[in-house]
Amino acid sequence: MVRILADIGMVASLVGIVYLIAAAWLVRSFAREIPPPPQERPPVTILKPVCGDEPGLYDNLRSFCTQDYPEVQVVFGVRDPEDTAVPTIRRLMAALPGVAMDLVIDGRLHGTNYKVSNLINMMAVARHDILVVADSDMRVGPDYLGVIVASLLRPGVGAVTCLYTGRASGNVWSILGAAWINATFLPSVLVGRAVGGVEGCFGATMALCRDTLNAFGGFEALRNHLADDYALGALVRRSGHAVVLAPHVPEHAVAEATPGELLRHELRWSRTIAAIAPVSFAASMITNPVALAVVAVALAGGAPVAWGGLALAVACRFATMRWIVHSLGCDPIPMWAIPPRDLLSFVTLVAAFFGRSVTWRGHRFRVGRDGLLIAEKSSLS
Repeated sequence: MVRILADIGMVASLVGIVYLIAAAWLVRSFAREIPPPPQERPPVTILKPVCGDEPGLYDNLRSFCTQDYPEVQVVFGVRDPEDTAVPTIRRLMAALPGVAMDLVIDGRLHGTNYKVSNLINMMAVARHDILVVADSDMRVGPDYLGVIVASLLRPGVGAVTCLYTGRASGNVWSILGAAWINATFLPSVLVGRAVGGVEGCFGATMALCRDTLNAFGGFEALRNHLADDYALGALVRRSGHAVVLAPHVPEHAVAEATPGELLRHELRWSRTIAAIAPVSFAASMITNPVALAVVAVALAGGAPVAWGGLALAVACRFATMRWIVHSLGCDPIPMWAIPPRDLLSFVTLVAAFFGRSVTWRGHRFRVGRDGLLIAEKSSLS
């Protein structure tokens, strides 16, 4: 039986290698997509919920305020007047007096998702009918809004989202976090799209028209969802509109400084997806050929053929990572990061099925059915 399991592990690793090659090719094709030409350039409101003075926050926010676009309103929202992000936002507002910016400080909670509560409070000052929601740790190019709006105004489109790359802050844990984004998460989305999977929204960008948002009850419909981006995409599709992926790739600042921060972040993501789509999430084990090859080596008692499979998996992982980062123009991933990166992904995947508790912005929650957030008693405020 052990020998059979070892053979299964080696075969699964080989299938994972084929997956990596296909994923790298799809990333290359995506990077070559040409943005749709802009037909109209209507006014846009960008909604930026913020919590804490994250590394690079000023430059991240500034990139949204300096768009090559005629009329833009940027709305920042925080819950606490003592939030450390407030001085940074005010400094940005002073540095760019010609840009229409508003700061909403409102601690009202409308559900368990604090980010969505922020968005609900910010809508009171949003002036325009095209709304773009983007996380505060994203950085974009000056053509970002032009690409997003051109994609949104295509017939049948209800929402536009973006993939994103990771930019490590320099320490080991941020490098591992960025490697997951660039070489695992982003390619997996493109593979899913290629095989006809349902496209969802991502926090990097969620753009839609006000009428589309109001049709399913506004941001209030998302107030108890941990995966608010996924839920928004599902509601848009349910209303009969498409969710499309824009050919613009923002950059995400990966700032995890400790192994605990990285593990909590990835475990929160894993448990959320496991709750929403448990079968497809379990099947994603095949995307970790290095970890599968390590298991095969252990079960095969260090047989030479198993070691050969492991060497092939590591070599393929390194080659496809280089292919991906070259296609996307993001920072290279060091070779030493490959084995721990894949093993960490394997561990979090397994751990996702042994618990529902997650930590988010310093608060403890349980992930309920369909990704609903249930606040633990010690986290209520």
